[in-house]
Amino acid sequence: MGFADRYISAIGSSNLLDDALHHQTEPLAAAALAGDIGALLCRVKYADGTLTKMFEGNAGNLAQLLRIWTAEVIRRGQARRWLPENTAWDAQSAQALYRRVAEKSLAHWLDSTCKGCSGTGVKALLGNGICTSCKGSGAAAIHGTAGLELERVKDMVSELSAISDSHSGRAGGLLRGDDR
Repeated sequence: MGFADRYISAIGSSNLLDDALHHQTEPLAAAALAGDIGALLCRVKYADGTLTKMFEGNAGNLAQLLRIWTAEVIRRGQARRWLPENTAWDAQSAQALYRRVAEKSLAHWLDSTCKGCSGTGVKALLGNGICTSCKGSGAAAIHGTAGLELERVKDMVSELSAISDSHSGRAGGLLRGDDR
């Protein structure tokens, strides 16, 4: 069972005792102690109902994550010189691009499941063929963008996955006792 599974299990647990027989609080503590933007990503995706849709999540966490991620995308976009910012118009259009990329990449990372097949990659109605929407991958395409913007969104989705994987690795190490 990976870190995300243990984290989701701990969130849904009705018994958060922490003794020799009960260890449900350990994934929650590990997520908090490995703190960075990855902790917030984990909290929003797994703890606030985004993935399971079983309950209404904490919109404050999502708003905070969007603010932090937007600032990070702006920083990365400027550092990587996605667009020239020579004039006021250039700077304004660059800021608009950074914000769209931040919003679309975060939205896609939080829920990239194909709606046509619910992430199975198989046709929903017949169940005996590859889903035409996702071409069998189970992941939805990024809609409403093309060209440079699409490439930047894909880059930032990859960055979000790397941040999340890094956080999960550190939290998993804490659970195993590697860094105690």
